[in-house]
Amino acid sequence: MQLTHYTTNFKKQKFPIILVCDNVSNAPNIGSLFRTADTFGIERLILCGENIALGRKMTKTSRNTEKVVTYEIYKSAGKVINDFKQKGYQIFSLEITDSSIPIDEFKFSSEKPLCLVLGDENFGVSEHILEVSDATIHINMFGQNSSMNVVQAATIALYEITKQFRPLFF
Repeated sequence: MQLTHYTTNFKKQKFPIILVCDNVSNAPNIGSLFRTADTFGIERLILCGENIALGRKMTKTSRNTEKVVTYEIYKSAGKVINDFKQKGYQIFSLEITDSSIPIDEFKFSSEKPLCLVLGDENFGVSEHILEVSDATIHINMFGQNSSMNVVQAATIALYEITKQFRPLFF
């Protein structure tokens, strides 16, 4: 028998993960990121950029998860990342670069909280953030395309990170 939203028996859990969005501005993507943040029990979602709108298109996609996910909005992702770095957070950027590491080969440490940085839908994570990141990780892809939707990438990354963290928190 298929379970409904009301009959599932998932254990609620919060992980020491902050999702920082560097100029992710597409309303349906933002709505989906709220759902993903809720699904994986992350601590906080931070939206950064000049044109962040939490309008009707976002709320339609989020399915009310913006009401349960802690979030903040800032103009500059660079400043946010610098602040978290000073507070001792690990900074990981999800981006394909000449030195990025496949996410399934990366071993995440749960000794310090972490920030996972997602980039602009068209231009990726900014160079400044890539430079200050502790590591840049990517998702291996096997088709012709060299990128995927930011929400799909975030979902895969958060699955892998929380999979590694689960034995430590349960």
